[in-house]
Amino acid sequence: MRSLFPIPEPFVHYLAEYHGTRDYFECHEIMEEYWKEKKEAAYEGSWLVLIRIAVMQYHARRGNGSGAMKLLAKAETEIEPDRMDELGLDGRKLKRMLDHRRERWVDAHSVVYDDFNLPIADPLLLEAALDRTEALGAKWLSPGELADASIVHRHLTRDRTEVEQAREASIRRRRRVSNPADPRDP
Repeated sequence: MRSLFPIPEPFVHYLAEYHGTRDYFECHEIMEEYWKEKKEAAYEGSWLVLIRIAVMQYHARRGNGSGAMKLLAKAETEIEPDRMDELGLDGRKLKRMLDHRRERWVDAHSVVYDDFNLPIADPLLLEAALDRTEALGAKWLSPGELADASIVHRHLTRDRTEVEQAREASIRRRRRVSNPADPRDP
């Protein structure tokens, strides 16, 4: 199977991190930035599903069963297999994998981390991802349970200044809309 359009570099990078370093937080960052930058209506949902899968894996490995279940449920209901096929994945197989995981994870206490390898159907996409993994100095399909603590708990080490500033700005905007005379709003 071949993808229907040139392979976006961030997608290749996502796959290399996902299957090589198993840095799911980094996968989320890569695809979220690309998703925000490239609002292709046809693929917007597919990028979101890939973000959700990476975050699902991040939560599962950290023992956050309820977070993993929440992301799994969203990915499972939002996936469009035909769109995933167009991106070079086997969309139907990925849908079945998500469904199977949902059957295994019946509640937050039943969530157990294991490597959830994405079914890459396009040989050129696979080759590009393998090359990128090698360039990262990682091994393709490395076991995620062997990831270093700095990768497993990545969110604890990132600078959240921009996120916090954006959140504050959003709160101020909502206050102005709901109560223009709010004294807490400078």
